[in-house]
Amino acid sequence: MRPAIIGLGTTEMSTVPGGLAIDLAAVALDRCLADAGVGLDEVDGLLVCSSQGVRPDRLGVAFAKSAGFGSLRLLEHIEIKGASTVAMLEHAVLGIAAGLAHSVVCLFADAPLRDGRRTGSTYTNSGGTIGSRGLERASGLLGSVPTYAMLASRYLAVTGTPEDALGAVAVSARQWAVDNPLAVSREPLDRDGYLASPVISTPLRRLDCARPVNGAVAVLVSDRRPNSHRPVLVAGMGSEHPVRRRRGPDESWFGGGGGAARQALAAAGRTVGDVDVVEIYDPFSIVTLCLLEEYGFAEAGAAGPMAIAGELAPGGRLPTNTGGGQLSGFYLQGMTPVVEAVDQLRGTAGARQVEAAGCAFVGGIGGRMDHHACLVLETEGR
Repeated sequence: MRPAIIGLGTTEMSTVPGGLAIDLAAVALDRCLADAGVGLDEVDGLLVCSSQGVRPDRLGVAFAKSAGFGSLRLLEHIEIKGASTVAMLEHAVLGIAAGLAHSVVCLFADAPLRDGRRTGSTYTNSGGTIGSRGLERASGLLGSVPTYAMLASRYLAVTGTPEDALGAVAVSARQWAVDNPLAVSREPLDRDGYLASPVISTPLRRLDCARPVNGAVAVLVSDRRPNSHRPVLVAGMGSEHPVRRRRGPDESWFGGGGGAARQALAAAGRTVGDVDVVEIYDPFSIVTLCLLEEYGFAEAGAAGPMAIAGELAPGGRLPTNTGGGQLSGFYLQGMTPVVEAVDQLRGTAGARQVEAAGCAFVGGIGGRMDHHACLVLETEGR
């Protein structure tokens, strides 16, 4: 049978220190296999990825031994930054299609929150300290927030989009998160509440930025159908990796990712008009606006007005990041949109369920929108 997602396991998402990535991964794996109704001995593939930043507790292929796996036919660690999690599902589908395995677990776990350390300290050294990144650090450009603030400033200037669009994205995400039991930020949020949040790096406020969490997600991709859950087909896949030089005269921020979306939609035989829910990587509010345009769901400069008009929010024309995304849901890199897409297509999203959702678009990015990996997921039999 065609490869489909037949199992999903998540841990609780915590914003307080506690737990190691390997322990969280074990919990997510057990819940995933129970959800699928399969045993560990029926899994013959394991793909893992971990958040960037070399740490002794990073999840790696050694997890196969500690988790009790037997002989595996497929075992890899995938690393293309934030696009890794979506790429894992692509690798699983390709591996199954090539006959390398039948049932592949894709696993991401992270525990960046540590006692006695600031929330974002784990990511501060991302990118290294030599070359252009070293020059950035010497100039005080530390981590992702100021770099994405530069992207936001450039986008607002080029498109003429008002800053209110950033707040509209944050408010929309929160409206979805209110009904998501996994979300770490569920308190109602309006425009005044957004404007009350402090500016971190102009024009980004605290509520424009995702919150790191300790947590894990496991997804089982298989050509078998052992359980009663509604299988979620991986109908289309696409990837694109712009090799940006970050120097003039070319635009250094935008363009180069749309091919991944077009490829995934074409492989599924779908267009953007066939998509019922859009689940995309949103570490910052500005990324939602950029990717909706890059992936063809909005014309250039139109995503901001769409957000302000409420078109991304519950009841809107283009339900986007319907679990709260990473801004209000939980930040587990590209696994965040995958989890929500599966919930929507299974019809298990509860109060936030989008009626008759049968086709979901999932997008993951890495770096400064340097890597793009996209999926079209569908309810089997649609």
